[in-house]
Amino acid sequence: GVKFHDGSTFNADAVIWNLEKLFKETAPQYDLQQRRAVGWRLAGLKTWRKIDDYKVAIGDNQPNANLPHQVVFMHISSPEHWKKIGGWTAFAKKPSGTGPFRVVEIVPRERAVLVPNKDYWDVKRRPKVDKLVLLPMPEATTRTAALLSGQANFIEAPSPDAIPRLKSAGMQVVMNPYPHVWPYIMRVVGENTPLKDVRVRQALNLAIDRDAVVKLLGGMAAPAKGHVLPDSPWFGNPKFKVRYDPAEAKRLLKEAGYGPGKPLKITFMIAPSGSGQMQPLPMNELVQQQLKAVGVDLEFKVTEWQALRAQRGKGPLHETAKGIHALNNSMGTFDPYSAFERFFLSTLLPPKGLNWVGLKDPEMDKLLIKAQTTFDPKEQDVVLAKIHERVVDNAYWVWVVHDVNPRALHPSVKGFTPAKSWFQDLTQIYIEKK
Repeated sequence: GVKFHDGSTFNADAVIWNLEKLFKETAPQYDLQQRRAVGWRLAGLKTWRKIDDYKVAIGDNQPNANLPHQVVFMHISSPEHWKKIGGWTAFAKKPSGTGPFRVVEIVPRERAVLVPNKDYWDVKRRPKVDKLVLLPMPEATTRTAALLSGQANFIEAPSPDAIPRLKSAGMQVVMNPYPHVWPYIMRVVGENTPLKDVRVRQALNLAIDRDAVVKLLGGMAAPAKGHVLPDSPWFGNPKFKVRYDPAEAKRLLKEAGYGPGKPLKITFMIAPSGSGQMQPLPMNELVQQQLKAVGVDLEFKVTEWQALRAQRGKGPLHETAKGIHALNNSMGTFDPYSAFERFFLSTLLPPKGLNWVGLKDPEMDKLLIKAQTTFDPKEQDVVLAKIHERVVDNAYWVWVVHDVNPRALHPSVKGFTPAKSWFQDLTQIYIEKK
Protein backbone atom coordinates (compact mmCIF):
# COMPACT_ATOMS: atom_id res chain seq x y z
CA GLY A 1 0.00 0.00 0.00
CA VAL A 2 0.87 3.69 -0.14
CA LYS A 3 2.75 5.14 2.82
CA PHE A 4 3.44 8.70 3.91
CA HIS A 5 7.05 9.77 4.25
CA ASP A 6 6.84 9.33 8.03
CA GLY A 7 5.80 5.69 7.54
CA SER A 8 2.12 6.09 8.41
CA THR A 9 -0.54 4.64 6.11
CA PHE A 10 -2.34 6.56 3.39
CA ASN A 11 -5.98 5.48 3.56
CA ALA A 12 -9.55 6.73 3.58
CA ASP A 13 -9.18 8.17 7.08
CA ALA A 14 -6.26 10.29 5.85
CA VAL A 15 -8.34 11.59 2.94
CA ILE A 16 -11.22 12.52 5.26
CA TRP A 17 -8.78 14.25 7.62
CA ASN A 18 -7.36 16.29 4.73
CA LEU A 19 -10.80 17.28 3.48
CA GLU A 20 -11.59 18.51 6.97
CA LYS A 21 -8.37 20.54 7.12
CA LEU A 22 -9.81 22.53 4.21
CA PHE A 23 -13.54 22.64 4.87
CA LYS A 24 -14.38 21.87 8.51
CA GLU A 25 -13.66 25.02 10.50
CA THR A 26 -14.11 23.27 13.85
CA ALA A 27 -11.55 20.58 13.04
CA PRO A 28 -8.26 20.94 14.97
CA GLN A 29 -6.32 20.61 11.71
CA TYR A 30 -8.38 23.26 9.85
CA ASP A 31 -5.97 25.65 8.14
CA LEU A 32 -7.24 28.90 6.65
CA GLN A 33 -4.06 29.42 4.63
CA GLN A 34 -4.47 26.09 2.84
CA ARG A 35 -8.19 26.75 2.44
CA ARG A 36 -7.40 30.00 0.64
CA ALA A 37 -4.72 28.35 -1.47
CA VAL A 38 -6.75 25.44 -2.83
CA GLY A 39 -10.25 25.53 -1.35
CA TRP A 40 -11.60 27.61 -4.23
CA ARG A 41 -10.85 24.72 -6.59
CA LEU A 42 -13.31 22.59 -4.62
CA ALA A 43 -15.78 25.31 -3.72
CA GLY A 44 -18.79 23.11 -4.51
CA LEU A 45 -17.66 20.19 -2.37
CA LYS A 46 -20.30 19.59 0.29
CA THR A 47 -20.10 16.04 1.65
CA TRP A 48 -17.62 13.25 2.16
CA ARG A 49 -17.82 9.88 3.83
CA LYS A 50 -15.69 6.80 4.25
CA ILE A 51 -16.90 3.68 2.42
CA ASP A 52 -14.06 1.41 3.47
CA ASP A 53 -10.35 1.71 4.23
CA TYR A 54 -9.51 2.65 0.64
CA LYS A 55 -12.69 4.26 -0.68
CA VAL A 56 -14.17 7.69 -0.02
CA ALA A 57 -17.42 9.09 -1.45
CA ILE A 58 -17.46 12.83 -2.07
CA GLY A 59 -20.48 14.92 -3.02
CA ASP A 60 -20.62 18.21 -4.88
CA ASN A 61 -23.46 20.72 -4.68
CA GLN A 62 -24.34 19.91 -8.29
CA PRO A 63 -23.12 17.64 -11.11
CA ASN A 64 -19.53 18.66 -11.78
CA ALA A 65 -17.62 17.26 -14.75
CA ASN A 66 -14.56 19.27 -13.71
CA LEU A 67 -14.20 17.77 -10.22
CA PRO A 68 -11.65 15.06 -11.20
CA HIS A 69 -9.33 17.80 -12.44
CA GLN A 70 -9.53 19.65 -9.13
CA VAL A 71 -9.18 17.03 -6.39
CA VAL A 72 -5.52 16.55 -7.35
CA PHE A 73 -4.79 19.98 -5.85
CA MET A 74 -5.77 18.95 -2.30
CA HIS A 75 -2.15 18.35 -1.26
CA ILE A 76 -2.64 15.32 0.98
CA SER A 77 -0.66 15.61 4.23
CA SER A 78 0.12 12.98 6.84
CA PRO A 79 -2.30 13.27 9.78
CA GLU A 80 -0.01 11.29 12.09
CA HIS A 81 3.00 13.46 11.27
CA TRP A 82 0.94 16.63 11.82
CA LYS A 83 -0.17 15.39 15.24
CA LYS A 84 3.36 14.40 16.19
CA ILE A 85 5.09 17.56 15.01
CA GLY A 86 2.58 19.96 16.53
CA GLY A 87 0.76 22.00 13.91
CA TRP A 88 1.10 23.50 10.44
CA THR A 89 3.94 25.92 11.17
CA ALA A 90 6.21 23.06 12.20
CA PHE A 91 4.79 20.84 9.45
CA ALA A 92 5.78 23.39 6.78
CA LYS A 93 9.40 23.09 7.90
CA LYS A 94 9.32 19.30 7.84
CA PRO A 95 6.44 18.11 5.64
CA SER A 96 5.26 14.56 5.03
CA GLY A 97 3.36 13.55 1.91
CA THR A 98 3.27 10.49 -0.33
CA GLY A 99 5.32 11.63 -3.35
CA PRO A 100 8.48 10.19 -4.92
CA PHE A 101 10.68 12.78 -3.14
CA ARG A 102 10.97 13.47 0.60
CA VAL A 103 11.77 16.94 1.89
CA VAL A 104 14.64 16.76 4.38
CA GLU A 105 15.52 20.45 4.71
CA ILE A 106 13.86 23.78 4.03
CA VAL A 107 15.61 27.11 4.47
CA PRO A 108 13.11 29.81 3.43
CA ARG A 109 14.28 31.90 0.46
CA GLU A 110 17.50 29.88 0.33
CA ARG A 111 16.97 26.20 -0.51
CA ALA A 112 14.88 23.06 -0.24
CA VAL A 113 16.61 19.69 -0.13
CA LEU A 114 14.81 16.57 -1.33
CA VAL A 115 15.87 12.92 -1.34
CA PRO A 116 14.24 9.87 -2.93
CA ASN A 117 11.33 8.20 -1.21
CA LYS A 118 12.70 4.66 -1.43
CA ASP A 119 9.30 3.25 -0.48
CA TYR A 120 7.39 5.09 -3.21
CA TRP A 121 4.57 2.88 -4.46
CA ASP A 122 5.42 3.21 -8.18
CA VAL A 123 8.80 1.49 -8.53
CA LYS A 124 9.32 2.84 -12.06
CA ARG A 125 9.07 6.43 -10.82
CA ARG A 126 11.41 6.21 -7.88
CA PRO A 127 13.99 9.00 -8.34
CA LYS A 128 17.31 8.21 -9.96
CA VAL A 129 19.27 10.97 -8.21
CA ASP A 130 20.57 10.76 -4.65
CA LYS A 131 19.57 14.32 -3.80
CA LEU A 132 17.68 17.22 -5.36
CA VAL A 133 18.41 20.76 -4.18
CA LEU A 134 16.00 23.52 -5.21
CA LEU A 135 17.43 27.05 -5.14
CA PRO A 136 15.18 30.12 -5.52
CA MET A 137 16.85 32.57 -7.94
CA PRO A 138 14.44 35.29 -9.10
CA GLU A 139 16.92 36.96 -11.45
CA ALA A 140 17.50 35.31 -14.84
CA THR A 141 21.12 36.49 -14.93
CA THR A 142 21.75 34.85 -11.57
CA ARG A 143 20.27 31.57 -12.80
CA THR A 144 22.41 31.68 -15.95
CA ALA A 145 25.57 32.36 -13.97
CA ALA A 146 24.72 29.50 -11.60
CA LEU A 147 24.41 27.06 -14.50
CA LEU A 148 27.59 28.20 -16.23
CA SER A 149 29.60 28.13 -13.00
CA GLY A 150 28.42 24.66 -12.00
CA GLN A 151 26.41 25.84 -8.99
CA ALA A 152 23.28 24.50 -10.71
CA ASN A 153 22.67 21.68 -13.18
CA PHE A 154 19.22 22.79 -14.33
CA ILE A 155 17.57 26.24 -14.51
CA GLU A 156 14.10 27.50 -15.29
CA ALA A 157 13.39 30.34 -17.72
CA PRO A 158 16.84 31.39 -18.97
CA SER A 159 16.88 34.93 -20.33
CA PRO A 160 16.64 35.05 -24.15
CA ASP A 161 19.90 36.96 -24.57
CA ALA A 162 21.70 34.22 -22.62
CA ILE A 163 20.60 31.38 -24.91
CA PRO A 164 23.44 31.72 -27.47
CA ARG A 165 26.00 31.82 -24.67
CA LEU A 166 24.47 28.79 -22.98
CA LYS A 167 24.41 26.81 -26.21
CA SER A 168 28.00 27.74 -27.05
CA ALA A 169 29.00 26.46 -23.61
CA GLY A 170 27.42 23.11 -24.47
CA MET A 171 24.29 23.51 -22.37
CA GLN A 172 21.03 21.86 -23.40
CA VAL A 173 18.12 24.24 -24.08
CA VAL A 174 14.74 22.51 -24.14
CA MET A 175 11.18 23.78 -24.51
CA ASN A 176 7.65 22.55 -25.06
CA PRO A 177 4.47 24.69 -25.30
CA TYR A 178 1.88 24.13 -22.59
CA PRO A 179 -1.55 25.50 -21.61
CA HIS A 180 -0.43 28.89 -20.32
CA VAL A 181 -1.17 32.53 -20.94
CA TRP A 182 0.73 35.68 -19.91
CA PRO A 183 -2.00 38.31 -19.52
CA TYR A 184 -3.19 41.37 -17.70
CA ILE A 185 -6.30 40.58 -15.65
CA MET A 186 -8.42 43.72 -15.78
CA ARG A 187 -11.08 44.74 -13.29
CA VAL A 188 -14.39 45.98 -14.64
CA VAL A 189 -15.98 46.78 -11.27
CA GLY A 190 -15.64 49.64 -8.83
CA GLU A 191 -15.60 53.37 -9.31
CA ASN A 192 -13.09 55.20 -11.46
CA THR A 193 -12.03 52.28 -13.62
CA PRO A 194 -11.90 53.15 -17.32
CA LEU A 195 -11.73 49.42 -18.02
CA LYS A 196 -15.49 49.14 -17.59
CA ASP A 197 -15.66 50.25 -21.22
CA VAL A 198 -15.22 47.33 -23.63
CA ARG A 199 -13.79 49.74 -26.23
CA VAL A 200 -10.92 50.56 -23.88
CA ARG A 201 -10.29 46.90 -23.15
CA GLN A 202 -10.26 46.05 -26.85
CA ALA A 203 -7.97 49.00 -27.57
CA LEU A 204 -5.41 47.75 -25.06
CA ASN A 205 -5.42 44.36 -26.78
CA LEU A 206 -4.97 45.99 -30.20
CA ALA A 207 -2.09 48.21 -29.04
CA ILE A 208 0.29 45.35 -28.24
CA ASP A 209 2.75 44.08 -30.84
CA ARG A 210 2.99 40.47 -29.71
CA ASP A 211 5.53 39.57 -32.39
CA ALA A 212 7.85 42.16 -30.84
CA VAL A 213 7.34 40.57 -27.42
CA VAL A 214 8.17 37.16 -28.89
CA LYS A 215 11.29 38.65 -30.50
CA LEU A 216 12.29 40.14 -27.13
CA LEU A 217 12.03 36.61 -25.73
CA GLY A 218 14.29 35.20 -28.42
CA GLY A 219 11.40 33.35 -30.02
CA MET A 220 10.60 31.50 -26.79
CA ALA A 221 6.89 32.35 -26.76
CA ALA A 222 3.81 32.19 -28.97
CA PRO A 223 1.68 35.30 -29.70
CA ALA A 224 -1.67 35.13 -27.92
CA LYS A 225 -4.87 35.43 -29.92
CA GLY A 226 -7.04 34.76 -26.93
CA HIS A 227 -7.24 32.91 -23.67
CA VAL A 228 -6.14 29.59 -25.19
CA LEU A 229 -4.04 28.63 -28.21
CA PRO A 230 -5.78 28.79 -31.61
CA ASP A 231 -5.43 25.02 -32.08
CA SER A 232 -7.38 24.36 -28.87
CA PRO A 233 -10.86 22.82 -29.29
CA TRP A 234 -12.01 25.56 -26.93
CA PHE A 235 -10.91 28.47 -29.15
CA GLY A 236 -14.10 28.78 -31.23
CA ASN A 237 -14.47 31.77 -33.54
CA PRO A 238 -14.44 35.06 -31.61
CA LYS A 239 -15.75 38.11 -33.49
CA PHE A 240 -13.09 40.32 -31.91
CA LYS A 241 -9.71 39.39 -33.34
CA VAL A 242 -6.82 39.86 -30.92
CA ARG A 243 -4.08 41.36 -33.09
CA TYR A 244 -1.72 44.32 -33.45
CA ASP A 245 -3.67 47.24 -34.91
CA PRO A 246 -2.55 50.54 -33.34
CA ALA A 247 -4.74 52.62 -35.67
CA GLU A 248 -7.87 50.79 -34.54
CA ALA A 249 -6.69 51.06 -30.93
CA LYS A 250 -6.44 54.85 -31.28
CA ARG A 251 -9.88 55.00 -32.92
CA LEU A 252 -11.50 53.04 -30.10
CA LEU A 253 -9.79 55.16 -27.45
CA LYS A 254 -10.96 58.34 -29.19
CA GLU A 255 -14.49 56.95 -29.35
CA ALA A 256 -14.27 56.22 -25.62
CA GLY A 257 -13.27 59.84 -24.91
CA TYR A 258 -9.47 59.68 -24.81
CA GLY A 259 -6.89 61.40 -26.95
CA PRO A 260 -3.76 63.60 -26.95
CA GLY A 261 -5.36 66.09 -24.57
CA LYS A 262 -6.80 63.39 -22.34
CA PRO A 263 -4.57 60.30 -22.27
CA LEU A 264 -5.83 57.11 -20.69
CA LYS A 265 -4.01 56.68 -17.37
CA ILE A 266 -3.92 53.23 -15.79
CA THR A 267 -1.87 51.33 -13.21
CA PHE A 268 -1.03 47.63 -13.36
CA MET A 269 0.39 45.57 -10.50
CA ILE A 270 3.38 43.46 -11.59
CA ALA A 271 6.07 41.32 -9.97
CA PRO A 272 9.74 41.04 -11.02
CA SER A 273 9.56 37.23 -10.97
CA GLY A 274 7.23 34.35 -10.22
CA SER A 275 5.87 31.01 -11.37
CA GLY A 276 5.15 31.12 -15.10
CA GLN A 277 5.94 34.84 -15.28
CA MET A 278 8.63 34.38 -17.94
CA GLN A 279 10.74 37.61 -18.13
CA PRO A 280 8.26 40.02 -16.54
CA LEU A 281 10.25 43.24 -16.23
CA PRO A 282 11.47 43.59 -19.84
CA MET A 283 8.14 42.29 -21.13
CA ASN A 284 6.17 44.83 -19.10
CA GLU A 285 8.49 47.65 -20.13
CA LEU A 286 7.99 46.81 -23.81
CA VAL A 287 4.20 46.70 -23.40
CA GLN A 288 4.38 50.05 -21.59
CA GLN A 289 6.18 51.58 -24.60
CA GLN A 290 3.67 50.10 -27.04
CA LEU A 291 0.70 51.45 -25.08
CA LYS A 292 2.37 54.86 -24.88
CA ALA A 293 2.43 54.94 -28.69
CA VAL A 294 -1.39 54.87 -28.84
CA GLY A 295 -1.91 57.39 -26.04
CA VAL A 296 -2.02 55.24 -22.92
CA ASP A 297 0.02 56.19 -19.86
CA LEU A 298 0.69 52.92 -18.06
CA GLU A 299 2.30 52.95 -14.64
CA PHE A 300 3.40 49.92 -12.66
CA LYS A 301 3.08 49.07 -9.02
CA VAL A 302 5.93 46.59 -8.56
CA THR A 303 5.57 44.13 -5.71
CA GLU A 304 6.80 40.70 -4.70
CA TRP A 305 5.20 37.68 -6.36
CA GLN A 306 3.53 36.44 -3.18
CA ALA A 307 2.12 39.92 -2.51
CA LEU A 308 0.63 39.97 -6.00
CA ARG A 309 -0.92 36.56 -5.42
CA ALA A 310 -2.30 37.79 -2.11
CA GLN A 311 -3.88 40.76 -3.87
CA ARG A 312 -5.40 38.39 -6.41
CA GLY A 313 -7.03 36.52 -3.55
CA LYS A 314 -8.43 39.67 -1.94
CA GLY A 315 -10.28 40.84 -5.02
CA PRO A 316 -10.63 44.05 -7.04
CA LEU A 317 -12.76 45.90 -4.48
CA HIS A 318 -10.49 45.33 -1.50
CA GLU A 319 -8.94 48.50 -0.08
CA THR A 320 -5.47 47.26 -1.07
CA ALA A 321 -6.57 47.23 -4.74
CA LYS A 322 -7.30 50.95 -4.75
CA GLY A 323 -5.73 52.53 -7.82
CA ILE A 324 -4.89 49.14 -9.39
CA HIS A 325 -6.62 48.49 -12.72
CA ALA A 326 -5.09 45.11 -13.60
CA LEU A 327 -2.81 42.34 -12.38
CA ASN A 328 -0.02 40.81 -14.45
CA ASN A 329 -0.41 37.19 -13.39
CA SER A 330 0.37 34.29 -15.72
CA MET A 331 -2.18 31.49 -15.59
CA GLY A 332 -2.48 27.84 -16.51
CA THR A 333 -5.40 26.90 -18.75
CA PHE A 334 -5.01 23.13 -18.51
CA ASP A 335 -8.60 22.14 -17.69
CA PRO A 336 -12.05 23.77 -18.00
CA TYR A 337 -12.13 24.99 -14.41
CA SER A 338 -8.58 26.37 -14.51
CA ALA A 339 -9.11 28.03 -17.89
CA PHE A 340 -12.52 29.64 -17.43
CA GLU A 341 -14.71 28.84 -14.44
CA ARG A 342 -12.43 30.15 -11.69
CA PHE A 343 -11.94 33.46 -13.52
CA PHE A 344 -15.39 34.32 -14.85
CA LEU A 345 -18.11 32.65 -12.74
CA SER A 346 -19.94 35.28 -10.68
CA THR A 347 -20.05 33.07 -7.57
CA LEU A 348 -16.24 32.78 -7.58
CA LEU A 349 -15.36 36.35 -6.74
CA PRO A 350 -12.31 36.48 -4.42
CA PRO A 351 -11.70 35.01 -1.91
CA LYS A 352 -13.93 32.15 -3.12
CA GLY A 353 -12.27 32.11 -6.53
CA LEU A 354 -10.11 34.16 -8.87
CA ASN A 355 -12.75 36.27 -10.60
CA TRP A 356 -10.62 39.39 -10.15
CA VAL A 357 -12.38 40.92 -13.15
CA GLY A 358 -15.38 41.22 -10.86
CA LEU A 359 -17.57 39.81 -13.60
CA LYS A 360 -21.28 39.27 -13.01
CA ASP A 361 -22.56 38.17 -16.40
CA PRO A 362 -25.72 35.99 -16.28
CA GLU A 363 -25.14 34.64 -19.81
CA MET A 364 -21.55 33.74 -18.95
CA ASP A 365 -22.76 32.02 -15.78
CA LYS A 366 -25.23 29.93 -17.81
CA LEU A 367 -22.49 28.80 -20.18
CA LEU A 368 -20.06 28.01 -17.36
CA ILE A 369 -22.65 25.96 -15.47
CA LYS A 370 -23.54 24.14 -18.68
CA ALA A 371 -19.86 23.28 -19.23
CA GLN A 372 -19.57 22.16 -15.62
CA THR A 373 -22.54 19.80 -15.98
CA THR A 374 -21.68 18.41 -19.43
CA PHE A 375 -19.88 15.10 -19.02
CA ASP A 376 -19.37 14.21 -22.68
CA PRO A 377 -15.93 15.73 -23.58
CA LYS A 378 -16.86 16.62 -27.17
CA GLU A 379 -20.11 18.27 -26.10
CA GLN A 380 -18.27 20.11 -23.35
CA ASP A 381 -15.71 21.38 -25.90
CA VAL A 382 -18.55 23.03 -27.87
CA VAL A 383 -19.74 24.87 -24.76
CA LEU A 384 -16.20 25.88 -23.80
CA ALA A 385 -15.68 27.34 -27.28
CA LYS A 386 -18.75 29.53 -26.77
CA ILE A 387 -17.34 30.64 -23.41
CA HIS A 388 -14.02 31.52 -25.02
CA GLU A 389 -15.78 33.52 -27.73
CA ARG A 390 -17.65 35.55 -25.10
CA VAL A 391 -14.49 36.13 -23.06
CA VAL A 392 -12.51 37.35 -26.08
CA ASP A 393 -15.31 39.42 -27.63
CA ASN A 394 -15.65 41.30 -24.33
CA ALA A 395 -11.85 41.53 -23.95
CA TYR A 396 -11.99 40.86 -20.22
CA TRP A 397 -8.22 40.35 -20.16
CA VAL A 398 -5.30 41.64 -22.19
CA TRP A 399 -3.65 38.56 -23.67
CA VAL A 400 0.01 38.88 -24.62
CA VAL A 401 1.81 35.56 -25.16
CA HIS A 402 1.81 31.86 -24.35
CA ASP A 403 4.92 30.38 -22.76
CA VAL A 404 6.91 27.55 -24.37
CA ASN A 405 8.59 26.48 -21.13
CA PRO A 406 12.29 27.15 -21.85
CA ARG A 407 14.81 25.47 -19.58
CA ALA A 408 18.57 25.04 -19.70
CA LEU A 409 20.40 21.94 -18.48
CA HIS A 410 24.04 21.00 -18.06
CA PRO A 411 25.11 18.45 -20.72
CA SER A 412 25.58 15.82 -18.00
CA VAL A 413 21.88 15.96 -17.07
CA LYS A 414 20.01 13.10 -18.71
CA GLY A 415 16.51 11.66 -18.59
CA PHE A 416 14.45 14.88 -18.58
CA THR A 417 11.45 15.09 -20.91
CA PRO A 418 9.70 18.49 -20.85
CA ALA A 419 5.98 17.99 -20.34
CA LYS A 420 3.23 20.09 -21.90
CA SER A 421 2.32 21.12 -18.39
CA TRP A 422 3.00 23.55 -15.57
CA PHE A 423 4.24 20.53 -13.62
CA GLN A 424 7.38 18.58 -14.49
CA ASP A 425 8.54 15.07 -13.60
CA LEU A 426 12.04 15.12 -12.10
CA THR A 427 12.08 11.48 -11.05
CA GLN A 428 13.80 10.23 -14.19
CA ILE A 429 16.65 12.75 -14.20
CA TYR A 430 20.16 11.51 -13.54
CA ILE A 431 23.69 12.87 -13.85
CA GLU A 432 25.86 11.08 -16.37
CA LYS A 433 29.27 10.46 -14.89
CA LYS A 434 32.31 10.54 -17.13
